[in-house]
This record gives sequence, structure tokens and C-alpha cells, in this order.
Amino acid sequence: MRYAAVPPLRRLAANLRYLRALSKRFRTTLLLTAVLFLGAPPLFQWRCEVPGGEPVGAGKALQHTYFLLFGEPSLDCSNDWGGILLNMLIPPVGIALVVDGVVRFAYLFFAKHKSDKEWIEVIAETMKGHIIVCGAGRVGYRVVDQLRSMGKEVIAVEKREDGAFVGVLRDEQVPLLIDDIRSPQCLPRTNVKAASAIVCATDDDLANLNIALDARRFNPTIRVVIRLFDDDLVAKVRDTFKAEALSSSSLAAPAMALAALDPRIVHSFRIGGHLMVVSVFEARTGLPGLTISEVRDRFGALALALRRGAEEKLHPNGDQRIQHGDLLTLQAEYPDYRNLRGFTGEAQPPIWSDNESALPDLPRQKTG
Repeated sequence: MRYAAVPPLRRLAANLRYLRALSKRFRTTLLLTAVLFLGAPPLFQWRCEVPGGEPVGAGKALQHTYFLLFGEPSLDCSNDWGGILLNMLIPPVGIALVVDGVVRFAYLFFAKHKSDKEWIEVIAETMKGHIIVCGAGRVGYRVVDQLRSMGKEVIAVEKREDGAFVGVLRDEQVPLLIDDIRSPQCLPRTNVKAASAIVCATDDDLANLNIALDARRFNPTIRVVIRLFDDDLVAKVRDTFKAEALSSSSLAAPAMALAALDPRIVHSFRIGGHLMVVSVFEARTGLPGLTISEVRDRFGALALALRRGAEEKLHPNGDQRIQHGDLLTLQAEYPDYRNLRGFTGEAQPPIWSDNESALPDLPRQKTG
């Protein structure tokens, strides 16, 4: 799936947020650097002298302070104990500043290619209203893929470095935290307090429940979506935790059952006690000449899309008249769907179907 290019202003705003987060993380280092370069040069002007005995200028004192960071003095302070003490203290302080400031900053800047925990934490600090997806398996990857296609900021969490879609997510530059989700520091690293929602999509029901409880403890208003394998837990979790609990088996059951009955059904789901189906109709018998509104009023079928030749229109107008050869994607309750199939002369489903799957192929796991 291709994602829309990020607008320049939005990218600039994201970079400024990242710079602010880094500045906050390095505030002690920046403060010490400011104190050193603002305080040391005036002292050197006061206590030291140049090799010819002349007064020390501001530029020369600043240069001396800079080179002292690397242990290379340029002023003569041998006749003053204060200057000697400064010459002895600044080099070790400078080493600490260089290591913590330059080296660590550079590491954080390039650590995004490794999904380093500290880099993920800095990135998360720049986000607000983002979505956390726990579990980078097949379900988790599809959730991340769908959310990103909608322009949402996402942080993924996966326990195993060798997970099936870890390499794919990194190639797509998704912030990916490799950590045990039950670790006390895991959710705080994702800035869960500022997140709008968390999706618990691991393959362990107990782990998903633990994640949901921890997320609510850090952020009481966060929206929680839980994937569960135990159907008995779904209703209990919804009522007790006020979370959106989904069972993989209950979601898949209608689609699999109706696919076995009729290969023309491309999707099915339940809304309360109603079994809804989505199918594609080719306008050959009965449908040509009718309007979209007439199909809805007579059969209770909603037109999701109309394809005519190479042109496809989503949610066609009600007064649009159907022509021979049009392809209509319709949604209806299962009994209404069967009545509509009977009206078009296709009451019995075909023995086989050569329709391609509507779902995109998943990227293959990288090897080596």
C-alpha cells in the first residue's frame, strides 16, 4: 500500500517537535554547556594572559575554553591558581559534555534505523493523540497498515526481535518498540498518557487484558480495543472494563460460513441480530433500467459502489439509473440479498468462483 506524501509543513512541525523533545532530554547537558561557555571566558580574561603578557581578549578566552574541552590550552595561567584550577576542571567536564551531548545525540539521531528504545521514547514524546498497537503479527500489522493509510500516527510494540513483520514495519519507518509489553517501562516509553487509543492484538488473551488494565491505569480516558480468542470473555470485558473487545472467531465465522454457501459474497458481518452481506452484482437481468433508489426501496440493498467501464463511483446517487453491464457492490441483510439474487435470475450460487480475494496480500517475512 502506498501512503500519501507528508506535507512539508507537517513534516517541519514534526521535526520541530522532535527537536523540542531532544532539547528536553538534553536540558542538563545544554545548561552545563551554557554555563561553561558564558562563565569560563570572563574568568580567563580576568585571571590569565596571552604568551606575550598582553590582556586576554573575549575571542581568545572563548577559543581557549573551547580547546580546553579537548585538553589543548592556549592561554598562560601558570601564575594564578584560579586559572590553573579552571584548566584542570574543564577538560574532564568537556569530555562528559562531548560524550553525553555529541555522541549520545548522534546515536539517538541514527538509532531510528535500529528502533532503539530511547529513540522510540523520544519519538513518542513528540506525539499526541497517537495510537499504540501491541503485537506485530498478522492482525497487528494489518491494523497498523490500515491506520497509517488513514493518516494516523502509530507506535507498534512487539516482544520478539524475529517477529514475522518486524522487518516490514521498519522498512516502512513505523516506530517499533521491541520490548516485553508486561514490562513496567514498556507503555510509558510509548507515551501512553497522551495516546488516544491502544489496540491489544497479541495472541495471548491474558497479555491483552494486562495491557488494557495498565493502559487505563496510565490514561483513564484512553480508548481500548482488545483482541480475544475466548468468546466467553468478550461480553464480560465489554461490560466490566468498558472496552471494545473483539473475538477473531466470531468475526470470521459469518464470513467463512457464507463463503461456503455462496462464493459471490465478498464480505459478511453481524449488526446486532442482523446478518449483513456485501456482494457484487452484474446488471444483466432485472436490474437494468432501475434506479439506485428503487433497488434500495424494493430490496433493502444499499449501493456502495457502481462501476461502469473503467470508471467507478462510490455511493452513487439515488437517481442514477442502472445500465446493462454495470457492476454494483451492494450491502443487504442476508434474506434481502437472496431475494435480490432471485430477482436477477441467480437464485442458486455458482459451483465455483474465479473472483480474486478482496484482501491485499501480506508482505512476506524476510529471511536471512
